[in-house]
Amino acid sequence: MSCTRILGIDPGTRVVGYALVEVPTRSKSSAGPGPARFDYVECGVLRARARDEMHVRLVEIASGLRELLAEFQPHELAIERAFHGLNAASALTLAEARGAFKLIALEHGLSVAEYAPAMIKRAVTGRGRATKAEVQARVQLLCRLAKEPQADAADALATAICHVQARRLSGVTEATPAKAKVKAKARKSP
Repeated sequence: MSCTRILGIDPGTRVVGYALVEVPTRSKSSAGPGPARFDYVECGVLRARARDEMHVRLVEIASGLRELLAEFQPHELAIERAFHGLNAASALTLAEARGAFKLIALEHGLSVAEYAPAMIKRAVTGRGRATKAEVQARVQLLCRLAKEPQADAADALATAICHVQARRLSGVTEATPAKAKVKAKARKSP
C-alpha cells in the first residue's frame, strides 16, 4: 500500500523540532468521518549553536532540514504558525526561520500547511490551551512511544498529527502537490 509522508516542524532559531508520520493512501470511498490513521516514523530536533549569529544558525538548521528531506522524502510539510504573544523582535526572528523552512520545502516540491498553536494542541489533546507536558504525554500515547519525546519534537509530532486530521476531515486521500512552484531564474549581469 502506498502512503503519504508528512513532515511536521516546530520552528525555532536555535532548536527546531521535526517529526515524520505516514498516512496510508485510501480510496475516496473510505474518506470521511472517523479516526485519522497514521504511522509514526521518527521525531527529533535540529540544533544550532546559540552563540552563533542568526544567519549562521539559519544556514545550519537549513542544512539539517535538507538532509531530512533527502533521507525521508516527505510529500507534505506541516508547520506551526507564529505565536502572536511574542515580542516584535522575537516574532521577526521566528518569521525569518519559518520563511526559510517553507522555502526549502517548496523547492523540494512539498505542499505546505500552517496551523495555529491552539489548533495543534486541540487536535492532539482536545484542549487549545494544553501545556507542553500534556502535549508530550498525548503524542507519546498516540504514537505508542516508549518514552515522551523532547518538548520541541513533541510539538512537531503534534503538528504532523494535526495535519493528518485536517487531511482526513477535508477528504484528502493522497499527497497534495505543492501549491506554489518555485523556479530559480538566472539573472544576466549587465
